[in-house]
Amino acid sequence: MSTLFTRIIEGEIPGRFVWKDDDVVAFLSIGPLADGHTLVVPRQEVDKWTDAPADLLAKLTAVAQEIGKVQVEVFGSERAGLTIAGFEIDHLHVHVWPVNSLQDFDFSRADTNPDQDRLAANADKLRAGLRAAGHAEFVPEA
Repeated sequence: MSTLFTRIIEGEIPGRFVWKDDDVVAFLSIGPLADGHTLVVPRQEVDKWTDAPADLLAKLTAVAQEIGKVQVEVFGSERAGLTIAGFEIDHLHVHVWPVNSLQDFDFSRADTNPDQDRLAANADKLRAGLRAAGHAEFVPEA
C-alpha cells in the first residue's frame, strides 16, 4: 500500500509542490509551523531516516538546504529550521521552515487549519525565490 506521501507525489492527492527532481520532491506542509513550511520527501518509500541510503539522505539534506536559504530570504527569518521527526507519516521527510527562535520548533503550535489562499501565496513566493536562486529546472509551475 502506498504511503500518503507517495499518493501526493503521484498526484492522487493534491500538494503545493515547490521542487521536483528524479529523486526528491518538496511541497508545503498542510500543518505549517510558519509561512513556507516545506516537507522534503524522497520519491522512494523509506520509513526511517536511518534506513535511507546515504546518498539519498545527502540529497534530501542538500535540497532542504537550498529551500532553507530561500525561505530565510523571502520570508525574512533569521534562520531555517530543519528536523526529521518521522512519527506522523511512515515515509521519510525533512521539515524545513523559517525560524526566529527555539519556540518556532514547537510542533504543538502548528496551524491545523491554515488559510488555503495563504498557503498558495507562500508556495508562489517560495517557487519564485527558488527560480531566482538558480533552481528553475527543479521548480514546477503552480
